[in-house]
Amino acid sequence: MVDYDGRMSQVYTAGRGMAVEEVRRWTGALAEHLPERRPLDVLDLGSGTGRLTPGLAEEFQGQVYGVEPAEGMRVLAAAHPRVTYLAGSAEAIPLPEASVDAVLMFLSFHHFRDQAQGLREVRRVLRPGGVAFLRSQFADLMPDLFWYEYFPSARTVDAAMYPTLAEAQAMAAEAGLVPGEEVVWVSAEKQRTLRETYERVSLRALSTFEHLPADELDPGFARFAADAQREPERMMPLHPGAVLVLTRPR
Repeated sequence: MVDYDGRMSQVYTAGRGMAVEEVRRWTGALAEHLPERRPLDVLDLGSGTGRLTPGLAEEFQGQVYGVEPAEGMRVLAAAHPRVTYLAGSAEAIPLPEASVDAVLMFLSFHHFRDQAQGLREVRRVLRPGGVAFLRSQFADLMPDLFWYEYFPSARTVDAAMYPTLAEAQAMAAEAGLVPGEEVVWVSAEKQRTLRETYERVSLRALSTFEHLPADELDPGFARFAADAQREPERMMPLHPGAVLVLTRPR
């Protein structure tokens, strides 16, 4: 498990923060799968420093709850008048049954200690007909991230963190949620230069780096830095994000 109360909480916003337009593209993509009525209440499960949480409040106009186990992340989370951050975990969500219209799990599912129990809790807090969004990587749908070339173990380490799409669908169904047959691909990422990408990745705010062999880190970042210095303005490829849409039956 990654310690998000320590160094990670201090670098997370700089290393994983989103531009305003990215947030709007994400919330707009989620809105396509939800009723047009407003307000809608939303749970951001594993909200971290709130990179999406205030944006959910703006988009859906209801009460938004950011549930995050790491105090170090919660104390730095972005404030909003309709956002309440709560200490809690996926396995024990501190909300009543049928209390939200939507749940967002944005790159948090692989941190759940008990994924099956987490999905049961998601079903519990969703209102009938409510929708959960599992934004994750899947072991059989991994993106070909360009920076993997600097760290030989990174691709294997990442793939090992995630279930396959079929495994995630099966877990959701067992929890009483109806999974989509395929993932939804969302193109929301801001395109960045090689220099900008190096500056973000070098903060090691990605959990991948917590699991890499120590002898890969310094040489990998040295090569990465050299390339960023040589071609700072080269634009980096974009990778759409995979989202599995889950519904609580009415």
